[in-house]
Amino acid sequence: MDILVGSTLKRTMTVGDEHLASRVGSGGLDVFATPSMIAFMEGTALQVAQEFLPETSSTVGTLVNVKHLKASPLGATITCEATITEVDGRRLVYDVKAFDDHGLIGEGIHERFVVDCAKFMAKVSK
Repeated sequence: MDILVGSTLKRTMTVGDEHLASRVGSGGLDVFATPSMIAFMEGTALQVAQEFLPETSSTVGTLVNVKHLKASPLGATITCEATITEVDGRRLVYDVKAFDDHGLIGEGIHERFVVDCAKFMAKVSK
């Protein structure tokens, strides 16, 4: 497993009703919800590492330290950028940023661990 520090992925999405704070329960206003932004960041980070892993492996999120700096309205285009900044064995650290059409809306650090999918799922309580 040779995951390269500096590997980066950018993805875009459009804020829909399902992404609003009023809809996900994180607030009462019709703006892009912090949990939706974090989920987008995590999904982008997941995809950065996945290209380096065998099909039997994936990554799981273990830490999110993110600031949501600015509100974005319904219909806004959001771009997320995730960059691997550290690889320590199975531990991956990312710099994550989100932007709308007016600039930076969120930034922080995200940590993921590489796991064997079958072994991981065998340990999940049922």
